[in-house]
Amino acid sequence: MDDRADAPGSTPLLTDKHYEAPSVFRAENLLREARRQKNLPEGAVPAICVLDPDGDLVRHLLASGVGRKSAVWGCYHTDMVEFEADGITFGVVGCAVGASFAVLIAEQMFASGCRLLISITSSGQIADVGPTPYFILIDRALRDEGTSHHYLPPAPFAFASADLVEAARGGLGQTGLRVITGATWTTDAPYRETEAAIAAARGRGILAVEMEAAALYAFATACGRPVLCFAHVTNQMAQTEGDFEKGEAGGAHDAIRLLVAAARACNPAERSHQPRCG
Repeated sequence: MDDRADAPGSTPLLTDKHYEAPSVFRAENLLREARRQKNLPEGAVPAICVLDPDGDLVRHLLASGVGRKSAVWGCYHTDMVEFEADGITFGVVGCAVGASFAVLIAEQMFASGCRLLISITSSGQIADVGPTPYFILIDRALRDEGTSHHYLPPAPFAFASADLVEAARGGLGQTGLRVITGATWTTDAPYRETEAAIAAARGRGILAVEMEAAALYAFATACGRPVLCFAHVTNQMAQTEGDFEKGEAGGAHDAIRLLVAAARACNPAERSHQPRCG
């Protein structure tokens, strides 16, 4: 068959998805083989895991001697760094940038014992709500990427769990950090953030642009997994010098305060979740 004869406007991204069907390729099977090849012991990762796309938190943890490499994390592509803060143990994976990589790691985290995933990603300011840096608790993300469309049917936004967002908001007030709740735009193509695209996002009430949240929330919704995403708004897309400043230690101290507050507020031990993927 000549692929050029396909109906106008058709695209593989939006066809033949069969959202209710189980996947043949499964994270737990990949991890089984990785553990075998790497001769890793059986064991679970911390119940609370973190995605650190910029890698600043991981670098700080290792440089300060606070973090230690996980002995059981079986991923082929990344290392996990474990650390404790305020009596809570976290497992962090750094530099998982972009929607597809973030969800690949998220799937493997939950297959390895994670019960709550928190992502903190650097983000570009869309709506001017004050000087950077500050955080956004993302309650919905515009799906301008590919991965989310493999988990949920087409729709403009992927949404966070309303219960998780409400719980997190209740716990963040005592941190002293500036945290706004609202929407972000998730894109696969940061160097195609044109003036027209930015204006369109602003018109939808978007506060900032990032690269992971829509896919993580689509995965969370489809698979019944607790995921909470934050945007650390640090820049205006490098349109001025001195952009991308996060604060002390590359923003690591603020990130840890945020993680502790969110983890306590969204305590996975007190929540029941029924995974639906598989």
